[in-house]
Amino acid sequence: MPVSLAASGPAVALLRELGAADIAHPGGTLIAHLQRVQRQLAAWDARPALQLAGLCHAFYGTDGFPGALLPLDRRSELVAVTGAEAEELVYLYASCDRGATYPTLADTDGPFHDRFTGLSHTPEPRSRRDFAELTAANELDLARTDPAFRDQWGPDLLSLFTRIRPLLSQPAWSDCQEVLGG
Repeated sequence: MPVSLAASGPAVALLRELGAADIAHPGGTLIAHLQRVQRQLAAWDARPALQLAGLCHAFYGTDGFPGALLPLDRRSELVAVTGAEAEELVYLYASCDRGATYPTLADTDGPFHDRFTGLSHTPEPRSRRDFAELTAANELDLARTDPAFRDQWGPDLLSLFTRIRPLLSQPAWSDCQEVLGG
């Protein structure tokens, strides 16, 4: 079930205030992409905190999208509109050094490398699953809206999602196969 407007409205308002509606992104604008990611997570029956993290996953930039809407010293502003759990997922997603983390992401004790601090840690299983699910929702949206992205990155993404299949929900895995499998 999608999170309510009351739950997502403050985050959408902050996104608009910080210019996400004016930033070009595959499929339109950054805010349009973020809302599609949130809807995808809702369609996969993700819990509300993960849906809000999907809506807000680009607040601090990412390893693949360097522009940040908020600097890290203003994390409390995102906590105020999403709650601590969703903000922690946003930070986890944004902080991921993909090149260092992805190879062992499916391993229970695989290190997660924080690109902001340079430190590594081992996320709890739930956080690891949430990260994988958010990654799938994000990348599948890009693959759906940008054929050039899909052509260039689709095989690598399908390989990644195949490796981390144990972390993905069945609906997410099915969509990975449908969108990236050909």
